[in-house]
Amino acid sequence: MSKPVVARFCPSPTGNPHVGMARTALFSWAFARHHGGRFVFRIEDTDAARDSEESYDLLVDVMRWLGLDWDEGVEVGGPNGPYRQSERMDIYADVAQRLLDAGLAYKAYDTEAELAERREAARAAGKPSGYDGLHRDLTPEQQAGYEAEGRQPVVRFKMPAKDWTFNDLVRGEITFGAENVQDFVIVRANGQPLYTLTNPTDDALMGITHVLRGEDLLSSTPRQIALYEAFAQIGVGDGSTPEFGHLPYVMGEGNRKLSKRDPESNLLGYRDGGFLPEGLLNYLALLGWAIADDRDVFSLAEMVEAFDISRVNPNPARFDAKKCEAINGDHVRLLAPEDLATRLIPYYAAVGIDVSEAGLAPVVPLIQERMAVLTEAPAMTRFLFVDDVSIPAELALDDAGRDVVRAAHGALDALGEWTTESIEGSLRGALIDELGLKPRLAFGPVRVAVTGSRISPPLFESLEILGRDKTLSRLAAALAG
Repeated sequence: MSKPVVARFCPSPTGNPHVGMARTALFSWAFARHHGGRFVFRIEDTDAARDSEESYDLLVDVMRWLGLDWDEGVEVGGPNGPYRQSERMDIYADVAQRLLDAGLAYKAYDTEAELAERREAARAAGKPSGYDGLHRDLTPEQQAGYEAEGRQPVVRFKMPAKDWTFNDLVRGEITFGAENVQDFVIVRANGQPLYTLTNPTDDALMGITHVLRGEDLLSSTPRQIALYEAFAQIGVGDGSTPEFGHLPYVMGEGNRKLSKRDPESNLLGYRDGGFLPEGLLNYLALLGWAIADDRDVFSLAEMVEAFDISRVNPNPARFDAKKCEAINGDHVRLLAPEDLATRLIPYYAAVGIDVSEAGLAPVVPLIQERMAVLTEAPAMTRFLFVDDVSIPAELALDDAGRDVVRAAHGALDALGEWTTESIEGSLRGALIDELGLKPRLAFGPVRVAVTGSRISPPLFESLEILGRDKTLSRLAAALAG
């Protein structure tokens, strides 16, 4: 790199954060970290009708949960603040005026009806339907005449009449013909600056060197490049133009673009649903990139070391919820048991179970290999942390089951030492050797009586953790039920 890398992530605080947003943040962050550069996190909140403080708070919380730290931006500050566009309106007004003064932008007084009529005529004639430049060169007298009619102008940027070619970091060389990039609005008639102005202004003033963003913004790139060239003329920023890389769409079910409204898109659902941030980020990295052809599971540090933007696949990537969960399960199994215990506590608390790390210490080894998401742990082990369990009607013991439970109660009641090994030996002797039962028929009724379920962590280890008194009490209750 000719100069230090500065990448950015700049979402709008509208609705819930989504996985496509997180993938963009991840790639931008990994690019900056790989090159030893800086990562900027700013907020594009100029749409007062749609933006909300709740959404802003969620964005910050989710970025912290994901572990995508930033060197400059909201909450942490920096030399180029403020980092919320709603607090930078005077900056945009100044830049717009400087563009007007330099003849690089102009006021346009067209009404919506006039624009629609001319667009329709252009389409009918087989011509591009963008702005036709009618108000590009109005005289002061013409402007005064429109203003006398009460018309409020927008500000349009004057696109130079040339083709636009740039090297996309993901897609290679791309050219847009001049006829497809007409003059565009940068300030609304009410004085509100548009994304078309605010985004490149912030990039220029914050020294952004590389812009990684979604494929849906590809068509706006020529406009932004033209603005950077104009900024060089009026002294906004250092006169350079960032490099662009446009990331592939993330597709959902039915090969359609994943939208904010799709359930599998909601990032909060993954956080609250028991996904590890490193597991989710690992999977999101696979949506367009791979650390190696034969490897799917890797750490964030390994991704940073290996990340190469030129290896991002430009083709759409399909979000597979099952693979996402499987990757997360791999990361659950990679955690140190004490780390997993710490992370599990909030999920137990969410279902009303108060448990400490010490209380989970003997439980984690029984369930770590059996979990894909952390929310599975409380349901799987609830029987260990409550006084009593109820047996669902569909699992009610029949006569044969009662015989098994009665024999198990007698064998366990006679035990002198309450360990996994002694419990296993006692039950095998009483149920398999003496009653002649197969293991499934022998231990199934005991499992139901003690846990209230057909499925649980390993039975003998669970009974040791549960303790003699609770085990015998539940066996007795099942016989009496």
